[in-house]
Amino acid sequence: MIATLHIVRYPAFLGWAGFLSMAIFRLPLWLNRKISFYKLMGCGKNGSFDKTPDLRQWALLLASNNENFTTPLMIKSWWRFFGCEIWELELEPIEGHGTWDQKAVFGNLPKQTAYEGPICVLTRATIRLSQLGRFWSHVDAIAGQMAGAKGFITSIGIGEVPWIKQATFSIWESKTAMKEFAYKMQEHASVIKKTYQEKWYSEDMFVRFRPIKSTGSLKGRLPFEIKL
Repeated sequence: MIATLHIVRYPAFLGWAGFLSMAIFRLPLWLNRKISFYKLMGCGKNGSFDKTPDLRQWALLLASNNENFTTPLMIKSWWRFFGCEIWELELEPIEGHGTWDQKAVFGNLPKQTAYEGPICVLTRATIRLSQLGRFWSHVDAIAGQMAGAKGFITSIGIGEVPWIKQATFSIWESKTAMKEFAYKMQEHASVIKKTYQEKWYSEDMFVRFRPIKSTGSLKGRLPFEIKL
């Protein structure tokens, strides 16, 4: 399976076109039989979960079992017409667990593999309404720790539904660096434990990807370059 993540930034004062695209893009995506899964999402203002949306920046995640699939031409034409800046990542799902809309959208993945190179991580969850306060009270501290963690490259906060259905896509120099942060940094490990003990989520998913391609730009630069 192959996945692509597009992070699209509209010019100033054209954020409304990104908002409108969330409805318009559904038809060409639904009609494309090569696409097995898609999600149209907004972005937070910072590089992690954020309650304040960035109305200029939007995300499109696609997955397909057909390695030759491409993003629908109508969508690419829309972005070109509005002069968008686009960062596109091509990804191979390699490890993970959990579901999205009650489906294993990236296939039945092993929890661990021998891969140890640069790695991209998607962590998403549907937060229970009763636990929104508990979840958001920990966000800023964890985001600050991740930004300063050894081996961290960049992250993007994305989400389907503001405050409730949230995700973070992060990129790390290696799987070892990612694990050092995720499981050995005390505060983050403590929060992970609380999410299960206190049942913060009604659904969650954690997937690791091997990056294949990284092209385009975001805010004037390529956030992640794959070194051959």
